[in-house]
Amino acid sequence: MAFRTSHLLGLLFFFLLIINQISFITTTNFRVGVILKPTFLHVPDFREAPAFRNGRDCGSSATDRIHVAMTLDANYLRGTMAAVLSILQHSTCPEDVMFHFLCVRHEPVVFSSIKSTFPYLNFKLYKFDVHRVRGLISKSIRQALDQPLNYARIYLPDLIPIDVKRVIYLDSDIVIVDDIVKLWRVDLGDKVLAAPEYCQANFTTYFTSTFWDDSELPKTFDGRKPCYFNTGVMIVDVDKWRCGNYTQKVEDWMIVQKQKRIYHLGSLPPFLLTLAGDITPVDHRWNQHGLGGDNIEGKCRSLHPGPISLLHWSGKGKPWLRLDSRKPCTVDHLWAPYDLYRSSRHSFEE
Repeated sequence: MAFRTSHLLGLLFFFLLIINQISFITTTNFRVGVILKPTFLHVPDFREAPAFRNGRDCGSSATDRIHVAMTLDANYLRGTMAAVLSILQHSTCPEDVMFHFLCVRHEPVVFSSIKSTFPYLNFKLYKFDVHRVRGLISKSIRQALDQPLNYARIYLPDLIPIDVKRVIYLDSDIVIVDDIVKLWRVDLGDKVLAAPEYCQANFTTYFTSTFWDDSELPKTFDGRKPCYFNTGVMIVDVDKWRCGNYTQKVEDWMIVQKQKRIYHLGSLPPFLLTLAGDITPVDHRWNQHGLGGDNIEGKCRSLHPGPISLLHWSGKGKPWLRLDSRKPCTVDHLWAPYDLYRSSRHSFEE
């Protein structure tokens, strides 16, 4: 009888190894327990991008560097790869571009994916401590806007090296179809930040009636002519941000939001409360925005008239998801040539 029991346990052990779904533990008295295998991060498989080299007139010193910061999220990695490719492909001096990637944890598989896709890329990874912001996040109209990494841009000057004086921050759902050096050279004047500004937008809609009906809160805009600006494309004077303690100023508004519910849209409104009407406007060609539709349904939208240097799929709809679902919007085909996802069939290469 003992032989049969041990024999059966041996067969069970062998079977569990074959299906490779659970780990097996035995204790005395022939009790058997199981532990579920940990969930491993799935990262898409990307093709290796071409090597992009500097032109003859490019500089070679550290002062010639163009610093670009982006967040690095496994769910948006496909978008990030396309954005990086577009920047390098249209840059006169691609080797002068230094990428600063912000992530919530160091995932070796993500790091390896970047290295294998862009073997010659100049980049650094920075871990963003989500505990710094988690208690400040309020529920917004779309779950993706509530992710801690969406707030990392507020802390960007605290994360990147002290010798970086200026940085371009870009969302992961963009592609650039112009030389990024033109955006880099935008004159900020005495302002801490430059971004595409939209004064024709109804600014009041970005805040609740609780905000506008308050006797004190709207006074924050006294002396300013506030306009909506998009925080997915920004040039930041890092020294001015640090010296002006702007991270704390944005956080202060997030604390007010927790108390009074003065807005609905993630990390954008506290930026507007802090800086709207006090930034350097950037030409709208650098943010052909809203291509992802609204924040609720993500319906298709057409391009705005005028020249284009940057395409931005802000909104709920993302081009890689719509292309994979075989229900793309027309504008998604403008993103497709930069898609390095190995299984995709809509790139120039194929």
